[in-house]
Amino acid sequence: MSHFSPTDLARQLGQGLLSFPVTHFDAQGAFLEGPYRDHCGWMLERELTGLFAAGGTGEFFSLTPAEVAQVVAAAVAETNGRIPVISGCGYGTAIATGIARDAEKAGADGLLLLPPYLMHAKQEGLADHIEAVCRATGLGVIVYNRDNAIINDDTLARLCDRNPNLIGFKDGVGDIELMTRIYARMGDRLTYIGGLPTAETFATPYLTMGVTTYSSAIFNFMPEWALAFYKAVRAGDQVYVMDQLRNFVLPYIALRDRGRGYAVSIVKAGMRVIGRDAGPVRSPLTDLSAAEEEELRALIERAAA
Repeated sequence: MSHFSPTDLARQLGQGLLSFPVTHFDAQGAFLEGPYRDHCGWMLERELTGLFAAGGTGEFFSLTPAEVAQVVAAAVAETNGRIPVISGCGYGTAIATGIARDAEKAGADGLLLLPPYLMHAKQEGLADHIEAVCRATGLGVIVYNRDNAIINDDTLARLCDRNPNLIGFKDGVGDIELMTRIYARMGDRLTYIGGLPTAETFATPYLTMGVTTYSSAIFNFMPEWALAFYKAVRAGDQVYVMDQLRNFVLPYIALRDRGRGYAVSIVKAGMRVIGRDAGPVRSPLTDLSAAEEEELRALIERAAA
């Protein structure tokens, strides 16, 4: 049973930093519930406002719907109502609505609706898809605007009018004009989340557009650094923010961009560097090379110093 109503969820998520725990696998790719729960508990020793289980960094795309429910249930058991757990949700409408219902049964507090599988669709089709998920559950729903599922402000406004449990908008596009139109039109009706890869890069300009929070993948292996950076963004400490962008985030992005799919792989590499191995990524992703992991180690050690 959910601990947070959609309204409470929206209010909670906008108040602080969010993160996606990686999903732990053994060498054969099987989910490891014990280490995963231990990692969620370790993250919760720090100041965190919401936990996105089986999200993008948690390799949602490689999990079966049954595994998504299993991962979510493990996160719910570990958090025990301390902060909301938001489940990844996606694929075609029939699968997505099933995942939504299963996540609710598993005790999730909300859903992050990722783009549907592969297809490009008209605004009407995307609206039907989002609305079907909203109506399949009583949980708060956050729509993730990115890739092949970019909705405009007109579509979003109509969805908000018809679906009170549509409580959040996560932007993974970086279209400043679209984001401005959406915020100007919807205002406090939604909670806005920064969702571009390595969200720290865009945190300051997004804050000026009403995006008070973002999901930090880096929190998985550098939680204190991630929190300090977030607090500097909220405080308007541009000197500190730019120093950290220059000395850690931008070199980290350059390493991430060396290989397709490294946005997830580099996070699991960071886990290995700090001695909290979460196992390999599932195919079709590939792990960083040994040399690349050593470069990441040097970056982390420099940032820690």
